[in-house]
Amino acid sequence: MLLEARFWERFAAEPPNGRQIMVPDRMLDGFEGKLTSSKWAKLAICSQDTAYRDILDLVERGALEKNPGGGRSTSYGLADV
Repeated sequence: MLLEARFWERFAAEPPNGRQIMVPDRMLDGFEGKLTSSKWAKLAICSQDTAYRDILDLVERGALEKNPGGGRSTSYGLADV
């Protein structure tokens, strides 16, 4: 719980949207596997384009970071808390 609070504290000035809160919260609670835009779209019930835009926004904000690799296997993880 403290980890989540510390993670989200950084974004108090400009809070993310609901999808951008829900998916990282699941990751903080022990999400298994790698996060891809396809998984994001399924978890957040949105299009893959929307998922990708949400992910890119969180990468720019420093909440997520791109894992090594790319192309169709691009995945993301939580940035250091």
